[in-house]
Amino acid sequence: MFDIGWSELVVIGVVALIAIGPKELPGVLRSVGQWIGKARRMAADFQGQFNEAMREAEMADIKKQFDDVSAAAKDLNPTNLLTSITKDAEDMLKMDEPAGSGAATSAEPASAAAAPTSETSSTFTEGEAHALMVEKPAEAPAAPAPATPDAKAS
Repeated sequence: MFDIGWSELVVIGVVALIAIGPKELPGVLRSVGQWIGKARRMAADFQGQFNEAMREAEMADIKKQFDDVSAAAKDLNPTNLLTSITKDAEDMLKMDEPAGSGAATSAEPASAAAAPTSETSSTFTEGEAHALMVEKPAEAPAAPAPATPDAKAS
C-alpha cells in the first residue's frame, strides 16, 4: 500500500521520539495500532458485505434462469405439447373449411380430416401428430402427381 522503507521508518521513529517524548510514546503507539486495527476491521467488514451482495445478485440471476428453464420445460411436457398440437390442428381445419360446409374438402389429407374433436380421444400416434402439424398452401390448388417412369411401364 505505502512504499515506506526501513530508512523512512527509522526517521519517523526518531521524529516521534523527539516530538512526543519517551514517556508517552508507548501509549501513542498503542492508540495508533488500535486505530489501524479498527480501519482494517471496517475494510474487511465492507469487503464481506460487498461479496455477500454479489453472491445474492448471482443467486438471483441463477434463480431467474432456473425459473425460465423450468417454465420452458413445463411447456414442453408431452401432454401440453399434444394439447397445443390438437388445438392448432382444429384451428387450421376450421380456417380451411368453407363457411357453409362442415365436412373436410377433398384436397385435405385424410389424417387432417380425421383430427379429433372435443368428443373424441386426444391420443395421437407420432405420425398423426406430425400430419396435423404440416401446413397446406393457402390458395394453391392440388397439383396432379407427376408421372414417373415406373407408372408408364405398367
